Amino acid sequence: MANRPQTKVFVEGRYRKLTRDLPQTVFHCPDCKGHPRRRRGCAKCEGFGKLTRDSVQELVGWVLGKGFGTRKHKFHGSGREDVDVRMLGRGRPFVLELINPSIAQPDLAALETLVNERNAGRLEVEGLHFAEKERVRVLKEGKHAKRYSARVRIDTGSLDLDAALGILGERFTLQQQTPERVAHRRADKVRERWIELESVEPLEDGHAQVTVLTEHGTYVKEFISGEVGKTAPSLGELLGGLGCTCEELDVLEILQEDGAPLEERPGWKAPTPFGAGLDES
Repeated sequence: MANRPQTKVFVEGRYRKLTRDLPQTVFHCPDCKGHPRRRRGCAKCEGFGKLTRDSVQELVGWVLGKGFGTRKHKFHGSGREDVDVRMLGRGRPFVLELINPSIAQPDLAALETLVNERNAGRLEVEGLHFAEKERVRVLKEGKHAKRYSARVRIDTGSLDLDAALGILGERFTLQQQTPERVAHRRADKVRERWIELESVEPLEDGHAQVTVLTEHGTYVKEFISGEVGKTAPSLGELLGGLGCTCEELDVLEILQEDGAPLEERPGWKAPTPFGAGLDES
């Protein structure tokens, strides 16, 4: 007897991550991989199977999964931020793919409210609507510019605000060698990326708040520190030879590749009607 095809429903929205301890997807232990047997006695995760309690995927998927009557789902984000980076502004677009739901059309507005009530202060979702399967490819393959805000510690030197203001809005080309923190999962090579310094605000105790607009795939923490010459020019070099460290980083906005708002891109359509995301495959 042939296996019945899976029924899939796709729900799109945006999420805002308000805390610095939440990964986008399940953060399995790198040693035991979360395997039920191998995780027993695993020293790294102490048998938990994960390195964090939960994730955006789980907090959204638990609520929507129950609403759709399924435990199986996949999370597709338009890129991702580091665990310790907040996602603010209008949030990051995502699609949750629900597999073999027993409830076809739950109240998405009620589910959105429930996600937000259960995760107040940690996670918010907005604009949940049924989507088409094609949206997964669009989000996964899209190349988006991003706006970031960083709290920067000035380790050596002092900030010359007049000099900083003189380079605001100028686009610089970075040469970035793969950072040490991602070397285990990224090829070791030099990547070329553009970046614009949008604002520099001095803070007390030798700190500054810096806003940048940058190309997809830019390692912003390493742009700030320079990582011992692996990113050039660094923020400190652009500001006159300072030694800088990124203490906190926030994503403020996901944009088109050229920096324009996402909704202004050619061919953008309003959310599809409820029920349009049903897919048999």
